[in-house]
Amino acid sequence: MWADDAALDAAQRRLDEWESSLAEQAERAKTLSARMQGLTGTARNPDRSAEVTVDSAGLLIDLRLDERIRQQSAAHTARQILETTRAAGADLLRQVSEAAVEALGDDARARAIIDSYRSRLSHDEGSSDARR
Repeated sequence: MWADDAALDAAQRRLDEWESSLAEQAERAKTLSARMQGLTGTARNPDRSAEVTVDSAGLLIDLRLDERIRQQSAAHTARQILETTRAAGADLLRQVSEAAVEALGDDARARAIIDSYRSRLSHDEGSSDARR
């Protein structure tokens, strides 16, 4: 009967450790989610005539254009805005990667989050919605 009690105690300790681990993981996930919701990515073009900020979903939330932009063609300005928006997305992805690895370590969960953002942000580059 002593062996049964020892086995029962060991099983209870494993369950307690598992429960503690799950609670810790849930708390890290909650913290990561809150942190990521507040992230933004920002970039400037090389001559600093355009600055773009995207929110945590990669959507444009701010665009600042210097008056010098008036001295160039609309097509050139459009290209600069698109390139700078992609750079802001890359800044966002860098921050997401840092936050995920910091919260979860360099494991499959962190890589899945990073890959999801990478896929979403690169998918936006090829979107044809603006041409409709």
